[in-house]
Amino acid sequence: MSVKKKLKTSAMIASIAAEGQPTTAAPFGHALVEAAQGNERIVGMTADLGKYTDLHVFAQQFPERYYQMGMAEQLLMSAGAGMAREGFIPFVTTYSVFASRRAYDFICMAIAEERLNVKIVSALPGLTTGYGPSHQATEDIAIFRGMPNLTIIDPCDALDIEQATPAIADFDGPVYMRLLRGKVPRVLDRFNDYQFEIGKAKRLMSGGDALIIASGLMTMRAIEAADELAKQGVKVSVLHCPTIKPLDNATIIEEVRRHAGKPVFVAENHTVVGGLGEAVAGLLMREQVMANFHQIGLPDEFLDAGALPTLHDRYGISTREVVRKVEGVLAA
Repeated sequence: MSVKKKLKTSAMIASIAAEGQPTTAAPFGHALVEAAQGNERIVGMTADLGKYTDLHVFAQQFPERYYQMGMAEQLLMSAGAGMAREGFIPFVTTYSVFASRRAYDFICMAIAEERLNVKIVSALPGLTTGYGPSHQATEDIAIFRGMPNLTIIDPCDALDIEQATPAIADFDGPVYMRLLRGKVPRVLDRFNDYQFEIGKAKRLMSGGDALIIASGLMTMRAIEAADELAKQGVKVSVLHCPTIKPLDNATIIEEVRRHAGKPVFVAENHTVVGGLGEAVAGLLMREQVMANFHQIGLPDEFLDAGALPTLHDRYGISTREVVRKVEGVLAA
């Protein structure tokens, strides 16, 4: 007789680090503190989620510049807009589902239309939690890509977050940044010359057999998949696109043309509808660039609750599934 084990909460929370993988705790919180030490206009605001967006690190260092708005995301965004009008640089944090679904109109009308200098930093993007559709922001990029004036950032790891945080603080205008929180893996350190730049894609690995264009969590998966495929003699290029909007059109077109006739994959921790994949596909179509194009992303459906490793396998965004997809296309 088998005994069904109860799923532990720890298996469902937003931890994407593999066992033994180097990590940094709360890179956003610490990077914001460092940026705020040199800029007194930076303030932190949250909707009762400071601890769960790593903003508590900022609150401990600058309690007089930290504003707890309660569980009212619309109020949070409106207050952030007011702070920006007074010359401050508000970093407002919540979960991605609440920013994109609940507070959309307030972001659109109060912040984006006025080009106010508000930085919206949102945790649990895509499939980084096992708590089901109420917490899984699988469509947030699709929701925000259509909003004028809004810059969209999807960092890959702790280093990306450490570099992106001061960059968006210095950037004049509204920003939506997806946040990997807690103990965040470090994968970009191996690329010694990597430097985050708003609006720029970066080639991390070069190979002639296929190209993977990726953002966020899926850049880490793409790197891991490329390492696995290299053991089989398959050489894959990886292009990291941490800025979803504005897209680095020139670099993407250059890389796709460089891989003419080879499979081009776009990998994202987001539904295949309306995210990076369709942004790249639209770009290539408009510029009449031919490509053997394939998407790796989450399906157009509400996802299950469960343990993250299981869900990543089930929905095709684990390293193993990326390798399998590339192998399948190359073998066809």
